[in-house]
Amino acid sequence: MHRSIVLLSASLITLTANAASAQNATPRNLILFVPDGLRGRIVTPQTAPAMAEVRDKGVNFRNSHSLFPTFTMANGSAMASGHYLGDTGTFSNTIYTGYSSGPAGDTVVPFIENDAVLGDIDEHFSGDYLNEETILKMARAKGFSTAAIGKLGPTLLFDHTDRGKNTIVIDDSTGGKTGVPLSDEMKEALTKANLPLVTTPRGDNSKAGDAKTPGTTSANVAQQAYMADVAAKVVLPMFKARNKPFVLVFWSRDPDGSQHNTGDSLNTITPGINGPTSMAGIRNADNNLAQLRKALDELGLAASTNIMISSDHGFSTISKESKTSPSAKISYDDTPKDFLPMGFLAIDLAKALNLPLFDPNNKNAAVADNAHPRAGNGVLGKDPTKPDLVVATNGGSDLIYIPGKDRKLADRTIKALLEQDYVSGLFVDDELGNFPGTLPMSQLGLKGKAVTPHPQIVVNFRSWSSGCESRPIARCRLRIPSCARARACMAVFPAAIR
Repeated sequence: MHRSIVLLSASLITLTANAASAQNATPRNLILFVPDGLRGRIVTPQTAPAMAEVRDKGVNFRNSHSLFPTFTMANGSAMASGHYLGDTGTFSNTIYTGYSSGPAGDTVVPFIENDAVLGDIDEHFSGDYLNEETILKMARAKGFSTAAIGKLGPTLLFDHTDRGKNTIVIDDSTGGKTGVPLSDEMKEALTKANLPLVTTPRGDNSKAGDAKTPGTTSANVAQQAYMADVAAKVVLPMFKARNKPFVLVFWSRDPDGSQHNTGDSLNTITPGINGPTSMAGIRNADNNLAQLRKALDELGLAASTNIMISSDHGFSTISKESKTSPSAKISYDDTPKDFLPMGFLAIDLAKALNLPLFDPNNKNAAVADNAHPRAGNGVLGKDPTKPDLVVATNGGSDLIYIPGKDRKLADRTIKALLEQDYVSGLFVDDELGNFPGTLPMSQLGLKGKAVTPHPQIVVNFRSWSSGCESRPIARCRLRIPSCARARACMAVFPAAIR
């Protein structure tokens, strides 16, 4: 990911330099294609022929890796700005904001893959929570046409403060109450192309399943076909007609969406993310890329357009057993026996620290002994409005905030975490000092000038290998994460793509 960020920034610099060069020079266009959650080594001429061709005929960064394990918004913020998370403040998909976000359901731990939530956080933090220039904002300032099309959340990040005034934004919410408005020009162009003004829903692909019901067995074909049509039949022809250079971001929800919701492995790790649903998601993203390339050829833009393909993170299959967790020894209505429940980390810490646990996604209701937080997040302390500790649940790693920056509480928390078999790396805020068995956050680029609250501890969940040496199909397993969106979900870990 770091190499991708450097290359992406270098590409933009090249574009702007070309734009200012001699009049007879032809400025380059750029398409950034992001297949969300794609494992690089799974791309072959058989699994993803369009991506394989670009890689094999172009430049291939063979040792690339995600900037931060698992999370789309974290890595997306880096791709959009070229900055580490310590500067962007997008520490994960769910973060602690220090205030209650209304569009997120009146919670201090909003899930930020949402246009309305991003707008709310922007407003709270002086109009720009990212606090960094993004590549699309810089590109349009240099006279480029700009567009971002694809998955809800990261798509908007690339020009989130513009809110569709100049940059075209098409995502899951387009045409809805919380979507970024379409310009009159785009409305007219979509109508002329016989495309609806409202994004096609995900349909069966959105079925996440639970501990008793398998998730989807369908890739996100219909929705992404709409987005690919918008890009190929409307946006690219519009950009050509303007006779200006352009930057287009196409963020494919697949294979990530199909891997998260896959119904191929109910409560098992086989076939996991190597099942037919995940493979269909990979091919779906590949088909979208092929359509964009065909449109470039037909419009005569291929020779003047650079295409960059960069996944935001990898993926691995998960397991939900633990021999040490107190939460795994409790019976829950929606959790198989001996499995970790949603919010296991918050439950285990509440018990270890002897602190009351409240659910920030349920009006700060107290969490009973035989229950778990609704979305996995937790606020710990006697007063939920002034918590001693906050757990932002995400999946492959969780964030722990200690608003008072109490070193003694941090020490007790770290010792409790080190007793759990699901914990691997622990990264601690440099300001709290050194703790045995941990590393400083600065080593991950998590310290910087972010305006959102910094976490005090990042908990990385344990992983192990199960056939990772067999290429191109990686079968690494993430030890025990908990997905905030689906019991049948998969989670990512960088070991799966190294």
